[in-house]
Amino acid sequence: MSWLEPVPFLRGTAWLDEGRAVRADPGALDRLPWDTAARAALPIGVRLEFTASPGTRAVEIRYRPATPEEAGIGAAPDGPDALRELAHCFALWQGERCLLERCPDPAPASPGEEAVVTLELPAAAGTFTVHPPETRAPVLLGLRAVGGTVVPAPRRPRWVVHGDSITEGWWATRPAYAWPAAAGRALGLDAVNLGFAGSARGELPVAEQLAALPADLLTLAYGTNCWSGTPFSAPLMYETTRAFVALVRRGHPHTPLLVVSPVLRPEAETTPNALGATLAELRSAMEEAVRDMAAGGDARLSLLPGRDVLGPEHLMDGLHPDDAGHARIAAAVTRAVRPLRAAARGGGVRHTVG
Repeated sequence: MSWLEPVPFLRGTAWLDEGRAVRADPGALDRLPWDTAARAALPIGVRLEFTASPGTRAVEIRYRPATPEEAGIGAAPDGPDALRELAHCFALWQGERCLLERCPDPAPASPGEEAVVTLELPAAAGTFTVHPPETRAPVLLGLRAVGGTVVPAPRRPRWVVHGDSITEGWWATRPAYAWPAAAGRALGLDAVNLGFAGSARGELPVAEQLAALPADLLTLAYGTNCWSGTPFSAPLMYETTRAFVALVRRGHPHTPLLVVSPVLRPEAETTPNALGATLAELRSAMEEAVRDMAAGGDARLSLLPGRDVLGPEHLMDGLHPDDAGHARIAAAVTRAVRPLRAAARGGGVRHTVG
């Protein structure tokens, strides 16, 4: 069988840039902070989803690692990406189960060199998901079935999630374990991961890009970098949260929107930053802003307080959660999003501020 165009099989995509999945509008990168634009080049959360016919023995995926220019490598903040990198392994999932992980043999010797990975399928027909190795920023070039046929999986409701390195999935050992991916599976949603490590500080150009994206549900989960990376005061946090949500609402006036305030960060909870604000105070300011906007008439705006979602034992470095921590965030978000989905399907209005 000849190679199939990969774009119809892609899920978790926000924008395409000459066929590559990217996480910011390629025509408006100059309006974003450099660290956001750099992380947006990585295809975090992007995956292939397909349905295989009976008798399909395997699926082959042709790809090449992105060049440094394509992936923004070298411009990204320092971080623990190496802990999440499994060479060139592609993971095959069905529902909540990881069936296998495979790497091409041989692996590409350099960026830009093409390779093919073969993933064996179970005997029965079904719908499958393939998670590529995100830190290689692979450019997917084609796929084809062995011994049968594959077609794009049915589309699911689109869930756009914005946040920082925790949302991006840092210190999860597999892309599929990052909390947006895990919650998306549990909820039956097409999770679009717009987590940007090192940034996500309420940048208003990002809010405008979110407003322009089609979405059935939205989640905002940022704030810890407002304590350290770019210090905020509590009043600034309050007003920035209101402004960010207001801009998102320009494109999504009635879309269910969940705000998750910052999860536990022990070093920051009671320590003032350069503007005298502790993370506890910034979290309270964000939560107050959301509650005030909901009370002011935004009936599809909800809040998940993040402080008690994780304990210190779930943090690998005092900031980023391990796999168990990502699973706890996913479970909490899943519980918060389920009633929002029900309200959206039924056309009703529910206000579930925590």
